[in-house]
Amino acid sequence: MTARIIGTGSYVPERVVRNADLAEIVDTSDEWIVSRTGIRERRLAVEEGTSHMAAEAAKRALEDAGVKAEDLDIILLATSSPDNCFPAGACEVQAAIGAVNAVAFDISAACSGFIFGMNTVYGFMRAGIYKTGLVIGADCLSKLTDWSDRGTCVLFGDAAGAAVVRAEEGGLVHMTMGSDGVKGPVLSCVARTTGNFVNGRTPEIGYMYMDGQEVFKFAVKKVPECVNQVLQEAQVSMDEVRYFVLHQANYRIVEAAAKRLKQPMEKFPMNMDRYGNTSGATVPTLLDDLNRAGKLERGDKIVIAGFGAGLTWGAALIEW
Repeated sequence: MTARIIGTGSYVPERVVRNADLAEIVDTSDEWIVSRTGIRERRLAVEEGTSHMAAEAAKRALEDAGVKAEDLDIILLATSSPDNCFPAGACEVQAAIGAVNAVAFDISAACSGFIFGMNTVYGFMRAGIYKTGLVIGADCLSKLTDWSDRGTCVLFGDAAGAAVVRAEEGGLVHMTMGSDGVKGPVLSCVARTTGNFVNGRTPEIGYMYMDGQEVFKFAVKKVPECVNQVLQEAQVSMDEVRYFVLHQANYRIVEAAAKRLKQPMEKFPMNMDRYGNTSGATVPTLLDDLNRAGKLERGDKIVIAGFGAGLTWGAALIEW
């Protein structure tokens, strides 16, 4: 048995923030942002938190799959921006949707999170431990963003995407994951600065930091590498892949990956122009877009791949 996606769902906040809106608070412009990132607008949470978005995406995925919440064995939420240190956001989703029979926990692999989550559930199902699972990628990065830093604030948005996964033949065919902690400082966010009554410092919430050039160089090299690795080990050719669903960080990164893989851009769907970089939510929201648009057919081979803070990376070959 392996793990097959049988339903998808997504959720984005109603509030649309366009590039022109950001030009009112930082020194930037629509042309500057679009030419460098491909992003035209993003959705930002007003009242919603990560767990609420995740629960809404989960409900839509369950409806699409025709699965009841009480039939779930496991809920895995991939997020780097949870509402609380604890309880885990996955447990909050469990309560919100009524998945009384599931075990629920979070994982943190930043923008690689959904792929890590899929691969983790795949391992449980291969081992025969669980039969029906829910994998969610959700992030509310607007609360971690320094809105005075034009180098990062133009990039990110809030969203959640989910997939219902069942132990069946086909589905996830092969996968790889990796991390390089030495390079972790180039993309980081301090949860709380060190402080307590002994040292006399008051803990403060930190903001996201990114060395854009280093992350770009890492991404355009590592994404094609892990895609090639998965396909070679699975003995599947590039021509057999219908779509490469990559982390939606930057149009230029996706374009560079397509060139290195020597594949046409038509095989690299994107939605970053509407949502921006939603971290762990980019891959599942894009899968849901494709699914609901009727662009996925049974038996299609799809590669999902991503990279993120850690630094982390991963890829998986999926048969739809």
